[in-house]
Amino acid sequence: MKSPQVVRRNYAFIDAQNLHLGARDARLNLNYRKFRIYLREKYLVERAYLFIGYLPDKQDLYGLLQEAGFVLKFKPVLPAREGQKQKGDIDADLAFNLMRYYQEYEKAVLVTSDGDFDTVTKYLKKKDKLLAVISPSRKKCSILLQRAGGDAMQYLEDVGYKILN
Repeated sequence: MKSPQVVRRNYAFIDAQNLHLGARDARLNLNYRKFRIYLREKYLVERAYLFIGYLPDKQDLYGLLQEAGFVLKFKPVLPAREGQKQKGDIDADLAFNLMRYYQEYEKAVLVTSDGDFDTVTKYLKKKDKLLAVISPSRKKCSILLQRAGGDAMQYLEDVGYKILN
């Protein structure tokens, strides 16, 4: 008699702006379709939530990301103030959704370099719910996040050709 196949329900929670800027700073020409496949194959990620600022003129980009297999979670982008850039701050939404879906997933993959996620990273690790923290750039990754992630830390620079155009 065959034993039943174990189905893992791993979810990824991705800081889109951090991923985009981090990959750019690391000079990685990230292919989002390949990155989604990588998440599915390497970490068995069933759902990949991409937290992204919403701009009406970016519909084509949003369509491509959805076609690649990402579930988009939008945050309104605030208009730029004098001397500042436009901002669609997704940190609280991402952390909230990590906990909102906590009972649904077996393990979480967090994609960011932002030290603001050190507390939730420590918590998920303590509860054995953290599979990986993927930072786009080793050089730009917060030391707080690196300490919290410990041996769960991964870096896009190390993945190379699997996720690049």
